[in-house]
Amino acid sequence: MKAEGRRIVMLTAYDASFAWQLEAAGVDVALVGDSLGMVVQGHRSTLPVTLDHMVYHTSIVARGLNATLLVADLPFMADRDVAHMLEAGARLVGEGGAAMVKVEGAAPHILDGIQALTVRAIPVCAHLGLTPQSVHKFGGFRIQGREEEAAERLVKEALAVEAAGAAIVVLEGIPTALGERITQAISIPTIGIGAGPHCDGQVLVLHDMLGITPGKRPKFSKDFLAGRDSVAAAIAAYVQDVRSGAFPAPEHGFN
Repeated sequence: MKAEGRRIVMLTAYDASFAWQLEAAGVDVALVGDSLGMVVQGHRSTLPVTLDHMVYHTSIVARGLNATLLVADLPFMADRDVAHMLEAGARLVGEGGAAMVKVEGAAPHILDGIQALTVRAIPVCAHLGLTPQSVHKFGGFRIQGREEEAAERLVKEALAVEAAGAAIVVLEGIPTALGERITQAISIPTIGIGAGPHCDGQVLVLHDMLGITPGKRPKFSKDFLAGRDSVAAAIAAYVQDVRSGAFPAPEHGFN
């Protein structure tokens, strides 16, 4: 799809019913994100989510899918070393039914883990930029890569995760220009969430794009249910707008 210039549509899902809605609307990739800790469990961050939680939600999403690519997050501290990454990946694929696992960051042991997972036929989606599991290190949910040194580091990290074997990379909360730069620098697809319109695809948290997340909606999101009479219509509109390039618009990005 990247080679052909066709935009990739990713959306989170946490149960079988919504998974079915995603597939019916033509979503390419369903992501069981550890964002479930906030939008399903009611926590203030993703950190309380456990591997057991992720395996459970991945397994029930899998039951609602036939052809849509299913990606599942490695939760907080499941990536503390290569051995734990392999164990978590094996459970998410073997018990959960995922076809790919998502790993945050590009620390040396993360790169080793990406390579180890890939060698064992577990595809990996990398995640760079505003990585929610590092919320305390960042001092909150802050946009990353605004300074030139930080931008250079993120470009190098994107090249590193690709070299380690990642098949996709999610870019979250970075300036629009940096999203375009990274997308051009690597051969694997980039999926943006608050990374501008130049990425090869887009992802949103399901509850954000339906306008049902409590509190303020992230700037990079949009309420696709507003003015529509069903969840199905909202998801279909999201798919159409990502494919056409109508979403994200300039107001959803960062300078």
